[in-house]
Amino acid sequence: MSIDFDGQWPEPSASVGFGQNTLVRDAEYRDENSLPDALKDDGARFFIYAGPNVLIRKDEAPTPCFSLAQAQEWGASIERAVLLGHAKDGPRIAVPAKINPETLAEPHKLYDFRSLLYSSSVTEEEASAIAQGGALLHWHRTNRFCGKCGNESVSRIGGYRRDCPACEQTIFPRTDPVVIMLAVNGDKCLMGRSPHFPPGWYSTLAGFVEPGESIEAAVRRETLEESGIEINRVLYHSSQPWPFPHSLMIGVHCEAVSQEIRRDESELEDCRWFTREDVRLMIADEHPQGFKCPPTRAIAHTLIRAWVD
Repeated sequence: MSIDFDGQWPEPSASVGFGQNTLVRDAEYRDENSLPDALKDDGARFFIYAGPNVLIRKDEAPTPCFSLAQAQEWGASIERAVLLGHAKDGPRIAVPAKINPETLAEPHKLYDFRSLLYSSSVTEEEASAIAQGGALLHWHRTNRFCGKCGNESVSRIGGYRRDCPACEQTIFPRTDPVVIMLAVNGDKCLMGRSPHFPPGWYSTLAGFVEPGESIEAAVRRETLEESGIEINRVLYHSSQPWPFPHSLMIGVHCEAVSQEIRRDESELEDCRWFTREDVRLMIADEHPQGFKCPPTRAIAHTLIRAWVD
């Protein structure tokens, strides 16, 4: 079997939202000096988070990046900072702060990560780094105490590890793998509709990978559970970091070998087959029944468009 490297380049993952993180992480060199050294760097810039939101200054030069002095003015908890990596002009650091959105005045605004996907206030690279910081800070908030002995753990090596001083348990950041798949049968693809979707919106099926399960097995299981459709071959297409709160979306196309839909009513409000022409009209927002696809920059859109094209 030969290996074909003649596929799309840059890879499809480079075009999805949160997929263009260009920070140099220097993971193999992280130690207890990494964060203190970064804090001393005059070029250090801070992303300031209020829970699941990030602070953006919206003026003639919009930016999510703030100096150390500015971060301190916003009440950022520098002692809880996480070093994300280095840009060309200096370190990028994530810090939490208590910011009341009710008292926030122009030109500053808090953005949730989903809104940030479609905002022109930040660059693709900044949005991707912000997603990284949001996922890490959430992990720190939910892992303050050791799961083995219950004592409070402490952040180490720039925020990429937590150690328990009592039992010496070591905890590392987690990433939750999620399969997201477009099942295809001839000239038709399978899409479903969750109750929380906007009106008319249909998308790919998705679900978490369980312990001891391969990506392919998760695709087959989730598709069968949600739609009753059986899957044969599974082809990887692309991935997307997804900070809700710390997932990795693994996008695939898969071969449906049955056609009768038996949807899980607790998961899906509707599930149906769509032709390529249906999907072209959905992408163009011209479907006569008002059906729509997920917007660009979501990996679901990337999978759907790749199949249509």
